Amino acid sequence: MSCVLTQVSAQETNMERALRLMSETPLIDGHNDLPWQLRKQFNNQLSQVDLTKLNSTHTNIPKIKKGRLGAQFWSAYVPCDTQYKDAVRQTLEQIDVVHRMCKKYPEYFMFATSSQDILDAFRQNKTASLIGVEGGHSLDSSLGTLRTMYQLGVRYLTLTHSCNTPWADNWRVDTGTEPSEHDGLSPFGKQLIKEMNRLGMLIDLAHVTVKVMNQVLDMTTAPVIFSHSSAYAICQHKRNVPDDILKRVVKNQGIVMVNFYNDYVTCSKTANISDVADHFDHIKKVAGASIIGFGGDYDGVTRVPEGLEDVSKIPALVAELLRRGWTDEDVKAALGNNLLRVLEQTERIRDSLNGTDPDDVPIPYDEVKNSCRTSYGYTVPDVNKAGAVPSLSPLALLLTLALRSLITSTD
Repeated sequence: MSCVLTQVSAQETNMERALRLMSETPLIDGHNDLPWQLRKQFNNQLSQVDLTKLNSTHTNIPKIKKGRLGAQFWSAYVPCDTQYKDAVRQTLEQIDVVHRMCKKYPEYFMFATSSQDILDAFRQNKTASLIGVEGGHSLDSSLGTLRTMYQLGVRYLTLTHSCNTPWADNWRVDTGTEPSEHDGLSPFGKQLIKEMNRLGMLIDLAHVTVKVMNQVLDMTTAPVIFSHSSAYAICQHKRNVPDDILKRVVKNQGIVMVNFYNDYVTCSKTANISDVADHFDHIKKVAGASIIGFGGDYDGVTRVPEGLEDVSKIPALVAELLRRGWTDEDVKAALGNNLLRVLEQTERIRDSLNGTDPDDVPIPYDEVKNSCRTSYGYTVPDVNKAGAVPSLSPLALLLTLALRSLITSTD
């Protein structure tokens, strides 16, 4: 009986310690798909939902408060089948619903775009609400769209979701189920990385091939993030991060935010809180505590571990890490200090590039040409196809011929 009491007492001590640390350092989660659930269940009609009472999701306001969620990157996600169709519109609507959510519940949420905003919200006992766009298809291969989304408050872009874009290969290529289209990044993909560095947009490598991971790490001047990926050595799923990349992330001073999806935790349909902690332990062993974060993927997955059923349960995972011997400093790093460092460094690099002009060279038309895309601004020889640039008017043609004749006559 005394042994049982001792174990319970120790666990309570770990939980109390976890809650103390979470009161001192904001828990920053890298990926939550509540906005997608708002579209699926309510078509983004916030007037039809009460987030203080919603019970059909992993995430609601009472769960957020109980889980001590200090800051959240809300995912502006739209499926891959919107690519070449209405991906940009739908993504803008997901960005809009996050803004409206913050305005509807100002006592709980504070819209945030910077490291300082996160700290300010934490001091006010509110959840800092940032936006990440999950999938490069949401840009429709446009640097102008990237910049516009940044102006709307987006602070990370996941380069791909589970589909190739016209400029980057997605993780499925590494499984052999899809062909590589770009051998990693295309030249335009590399342009986009440089523009993200200039803007101060975090580069999220959560869904890309290992080749893309390495190419980005070779060229980026800012830290990278994996907003919701786990350790490949623990679960050999191609969505997870191999050890050699973990070691490169250390040198890059980036972050890997551990995903809670059972399929990425145990490579099976079941998992528990201890299995998730194994990923934290492995990343810490291979690369140190300085690159670890939380990236639960709540409301974007169908299976979550026993003991981590929703966002309210995260303190139990923190307590489990403490039980395993993690120091207060290591836990605080994983909770939020690592992400704050990444964001601060990205902001410094942005500020250092303040005098650099935006990249306005568009992707080559042949790389994005499709039946749903017009070609205004491009020079396209076939004038009969829909979307092509119109030919010269008769007057313009006559003027051109007259000019050529004049030039010839004066030679």
